Amino acid sequence: MSAADLSVVIPVGPGDRAWPGLLNALDALAPDLDVLLVFARGDVQARPKRRRWIDGRPGRARQQNLGARATAGATLWFLHADSRVDLSVLTQALDFAARRPAAIGYFQLRFENGPMLMRINEFGVRLRCRWFALPFGDQGLIMPRAVFDALGQFEERRSYGEDMALVRRGRQQGLALESLPATIITSARRYAKHGWLRTTWQHQRMTWSVPRA
Repeated sequence: MSAADLSVVIPVGPGDRAWPGLLNALDALAPDLDVLLVFARGDVQARPKRRRWIDGRPGRARQQNLGARATAGATLWFLHADSRVDLSVLTQALDFAARRPAAIGYFQLRFENGPMLMRINEFGVRLRCRWFALPFGDQGLIMPRAVFDALGQFEERRSYGEDMALVRRGRQQGLALESLPATIITSARRYAKHGWLRTTWQHQRMTWSVPRA
């Protein structure tokens, strides 16, 4: 597997301490992979010594755009800091990068460290992607750099929903969405901390309040 054409961008929000787990997995799977962490400027936590990192203005859209500009891969893979990946995920990402289709790719999603009711959320993710063709950023959006640039990158004016806005613009322009069969694992710690019903409702309300244009 060649990782030469793939750049991984990982935005790290203020106080986010989940990124070392993802970095350890990527180090073990592909030590030569181009990985860039983009920290929120002013965040005082330690920076990694074995991988590239930069600081940028806080905001996931801004941090991801900055990371994209600071990397050189022909394919961009945006991973959330609390994501967990394995060899099957990496293999699918490298295959996508080698094919470089005019499409936005995304992975399947499974939650960990949360209540059993998260299985309902996982089912909802599958239905949302199948019925509404709307994958979210925690599903590891991956696309050729040319596609990312043609879509105008992430909208930095958005405080949330930048992933949905990008996907919707792609659909409006006739881009395909490619469902990749491997599964990314993400943390459900917010659901465990704040309650499943409350957190699920808040996410649903935010999701469908994002303007479509």
